Amino acid sequence: MTQVETIFALSSGAPPAGIAVVRISGPAAGAALVALAGALPPPRHASYRRVRDAAGAVLDHALILWFPGPHSATGEDLAELHLHGGRAVVAAVLAALADLPGCVPAEAGAFTRRAFENGRIDLSAAEGLADLLAAETEGQRQSALVLAEGALGRQVALWEARLLAESARIEALLDFADEGDVADALPDTNGLSLLVDEMTALAAAPPAERLRDGVRLVLAGPPNSGKSSLFNALSGRDAAIVTPIAGTTRDRLEAPISLEGVPFLLIDTAGLRDMTDDAVEAIGIQRSGEAMVQADILLWLGAPEDCPSGALQLATKADLASGDRPGLAVSVVSGAGLNALRSEILARARALLPKPGALALHARHRSIMGDVLQWLRAAVAADDLLVRAEVLRLARQGLDALTGRSGVESMLDALFGQFCIGK
Repeated sequence: MTQVETIFALSSGAPPAGIAVVRISGPAAGAALVALAGALPPPRHASYRRVRDAAGAVLDHALILWFPGPHSATGEDLAELHLHGGRAVVAAVLAALADLPGCVPAEAGAFTRRAFENGRIDLSAAEGLADLLAAETEGQRQSALVLAEGALGRQVALWEARLLAESARIEALLDFADEGDVADALPDTNGLSLLVDEMTALAAAPPAERLRDGVRLVLAGPPNSGKSSLFNALSGRDAAIVTPIAGTTRDRLEAPISLEGVPFLLIDTAGLRDMTDDAVEAIGIQRSGEAMVQADILLWLGAPEDCPSGALQLATKADLASGDRPGLAVSVVSGAGLNALRSEILARARALLPKPGALALHARHRSIMGDVLQWLRAAVAADDLLVRAEVLRLARQGLDALTGRSGVESMLDALFGQFCIGK
């Protein structure tokens, strides 16, 4: 049997800081705490102790906490040292831990991975925790917290219970078909159809990626239509070069922005025109077309007759032109129409984003649910009970992959590698 190492790391922000939290997790966590602080405190009670190295020298005065496994964040013995947050203090304590037998520095995400492997959290909750650590807006925080608190895991458990009940009825029918009372339990497909509807609705809901990566807001139109000036105005900085020369923007420019807490990826594109002798500009125009296809919200700064379906038509340079042009009149020079434009952008974006407190799925979740839905639809259509039993088994396996109980080994390293060292 492989010996489980005891890991330790600084789990708070980089020093200097007011407080530095060092975590220790594993079979030697208790012994490490005794070696540094003299004795174990009562479980889950903060105790004030002197922290010493192996030679008995005082390293710091600290609060220490002891969490015996399995009822701890990682599911194993866990200790915390709440130190003064100076660089020298933290370095001395980490060095003292490294000298203790069985203790090794933690790798990125090691504490969360142990929590997953010991059943304290499921894989979807770990993904939510990764999102929470990376959250920069209020919407990102709320969505990540729903996932981190296990909302998807709880929903999957309910679905699995219904599938198990359906599978049990089919197994009973197959095993005891000659007994009269089993005939009363003939399985219909109404329950499966309802399950398909529920899963389809959740899979079609606004995805988590739009909150994490930002709503793709693309500016498009012919050369010299004011795209780069508007890009600078919306981004709040002179990121794009603005000149009267047509074709100044050769490639698309990107800038992450936030409007009232809503994240956007603002994209400026090369001016669209049919003919150009410039090979570089031609590549930029091609990339402009790709950006338009990928846009969540498209702002069109060209002629109304060329406006793509669903795009927001703008009448830019309103300070220089008459007011009878179709579209929302905007002037970067005078500021006219910019507030109205931001309001319209926000209204469209909020319709594309998960509602506050709603469960939002990742691409991995939606991919697995797509497979599960295929198997459930096959079960509904199956006339052969053996076939139905088999596809329901596959559907249950798929749901297990959502929460990490099966079929996810290939992506664990990538997931937990996103975490900081002390998480």
